Amino acid sequence: MVTESGITMWWGRHIISAIPRGITALWSHGGGASRVVETGLFWTMSGSSRFWVAAVVTLAFTAVARWLRGVSFSGSIAGAIVCFVLYAYAGPGAFAALVSVFGLTWVATRFGYRRKQSLGTAEHREGRTAGQVLANLVVAASFAVGFAVKGNARFLVAMAAALAEAAADTVSSELGQTKSDTARLITSLELVPAGTDGGVTPIGTLAGIVAAAVVSGVCLLTRLVRLRWAAVALIAGVIGMIADSYLGAIFERRKLLNNDWVNFLSTLVAAAVALLLA
Repeated sequence: MVTESGITMWWGRHIISAIPRGITALWSHGGGASRVVETGLFWTMSGSSRFWVAAVVTLAFTAVARWLRGVSFSGSIAGAIVCFVLYAYAGPGAFAALVSVFGLTWVATRFGYRRKQSLGTAEHREGRTAGQVLANLVVAASFAVGFAVKGNARFLVAMAAALAEAAADTVSSELGQTKSDTARLITSLELVPAGTDGGVTPIGTLAGIVAAAVVSGVCLLTRLVRLRWAAVALIAGVIGMIADSYLGAIFERRKLLNNDWVNFLSTLVAAAVALLLA
């Protein structure tokens, strides 16, 4: 099985190698982003000004996330990279969506924490690691860079879908195991203990759909995407959440993939579905 350190290094190289091209596009006056995103103060700034605004916002958000113990030290570094990429290359709307993902997952993770400790499924109190952060967010960040380079607004829909899936998956699993003693294995409907890889519960699934709707709604309200595309992001995010359960049941239970790879592939499925539907 692939180790967490190995995949963390792979994801880090992937996103960092793409940053220079995004910076080139970002600093080019009148780049692709300003042609397709709704007009706003951020997009009237010069490329260098956007860079510094993104840097300041990233530092503030990272400090808050670390203070709340939403991320570990390594997670804060990975999160800072993702935050900067989303804000600088896709704008304030993408950052607002990221904040909504963080808020939803932070609350869901701490809800019923003692029960999850007794089940052995509780997250570490220091917060999510770099591997976990990148597993959930690197797909969204990659599409933000792609948007800055290509100016294709469909990449924003894919980004929104990946973020919606990340929130949906975490909220569904965290609340499902808190509110239910048992779950149904998605592949066979076999009754299994709550927290089992690939297990689904009605309340967890409903909570995941609501989380995806919240993130998609934030993308709409901040004018990151239009109404039709927000609906696409919601649908794709929910499909990605379902894919996560199948991957968990088929691969993670057999120790063929770890949870980070399952999360990464699920956000990738959500982004791919969004591209097909947009």
